[in-house]
Amino acid sequence: MTESKARASVDRADDLDRRHVFHSWSAQAHRDLMTITAAAGCYVWDGEGNRLLDFSSQMVNTNIGHQHPKVVAAVQQQAAKLCTVAPQHVNEARSEAARLIAERTPGDLDRIFFTNGGADAVEHAVRMARLHTGRYKVLSRYRSYHGGTETAINLTGDPRRWPNDHGNSGVVHFFGPFLYRSQFHATTEAEEAERALAHLEQTIAFEGPETIAAIVLETVPGTAGIMVPPPGYLAGVRALCDAYGIVFIADEVMCGFGRTGKWFALEHFDGVVPDLLTFAKGVNSGYVPLGGVAIGPAIAATFADRAYPGGLTYSGHPLATAAAVATITAMREEWIVENAADIGARVLGPGLRELAQRHPSVGEVRGLGVFWAVELVRDRETREPLAPYGGSSPAMTELVAACRAAGLLPLVNFNRLHVVPPCVLTETEAKEGLAILDHALAAADRHTV
Repeated sequence: MTESKARASVDRADDLDRRHVFHSWSAQAHRDLMTITAAAGCYVWDGEGNRLLDFSSQMVNTNIGHQHPKVVAAVQQQAAKLCTVAPQHVNEARSEAARLIAERTPGDLDRIFFTNGGADAVEHAVRMARLHTGRYKVLSRYRSYHGGTETAINLTGDPRRWPNDHGNSGVVHFFGPFLYRSQFHATTEAEEAERALAHLEQTIAFEGPETIAAIVLETVPGTAGIMVPPPGYLAGVRALCDAYGIVFIADEVMCGFGRTGKWFALEHFDGVVPDLLTFAKGVNSGYVPLGGVAIGPAIAATFADRAYPGGLTYSGHPLATAAAVATITAMREEWIVENAADIGARVLGPGLRELAQRHPSVGEVRGLGVFWAVELVRDRETREPLAPYGGSSPAMTELVAACRAAGLLPLVNFNRLHVVPPCVLTETEAKEGLAILDHALAAADRHTV
């Protein structure tokens, strides 16, 4: 394609988008969107022909990078064989995807219910828990995100919930552990875990244990801040659920499938096994929409002789599950999960902590694998954030612009810069990204006191 034809194609796409596309989480009259024309590995190309290192993994889902040839080929081969089939029929791709997922889920979560994405996976997990227990209330933490559908958005513990929350969803929020901004006046991780668990048990007692169907937790909260739970916290939640007959739902939509350097983030936490586990995103790196619920034996038994009242036209869609089979196979054969762990421990973690020493705007660095957050502040002593909770600021806008100008596509949320590249990131690419961040953080530093 000639340069003039390429330019015309980009302009036409932009014009049609502005005329006809209704965008999520956006005021439609105030959009300034980047056009992506191509992608490969850890890079994308914008409408101006600029190459950017993708430190966002788009929506933190392209875990194996863009256009992985084995996954592209698998989708093409499946399309030639069987494009679609109703979910009541067995199809080879779905069966094999379920087997591969069940082999990797913790404990005995061996039955897989497929959905179209993470939000509806959470919806169905909550429905299963309510039907299994005969209870209705569900507890979830502040500083969390569980999806944009009705139940999932009400479970969410960030400002995206507010316009959709009418107080009638049966959801009760509580404070989870976050030592940097502790709600419990803790000074150590041990204190934070102990006090957060005491707060959760008190919430259960005050709400009435016999009314609570489930506790839903992101194993490692994602867009809310990548707050790795302190040792003992998730085991304590598991114990509380066992004590009160509450279903424990682990949301691994963002942190699963290699993102933290393990197949599932729960593997970092003393063998904790939930009753239900939700997944999406990294299961096939978003190449075709797919999510699901991994189900433990007790809840599976509830529906052995009782019909489960739920389903989707595209549950276990063959193109999506073929992509999952190819993704999981490539991750195993190419040691992609292990690469995420190595790059995080050896390059990203130390590199980000070094940046924190040089830049007064960095209040804290935290994360695992290729799942990191850089907490940006105006004042390290007071920990005043560089942008308000639920909003942005000129400082954050300048930071994003500096990253893009230098060839990096970042992910930011409120006052945080999230470093969430694909799990296939090389050491050279990691160091390239860190060098760009070093330069761009100067924009944030100018707004410190």
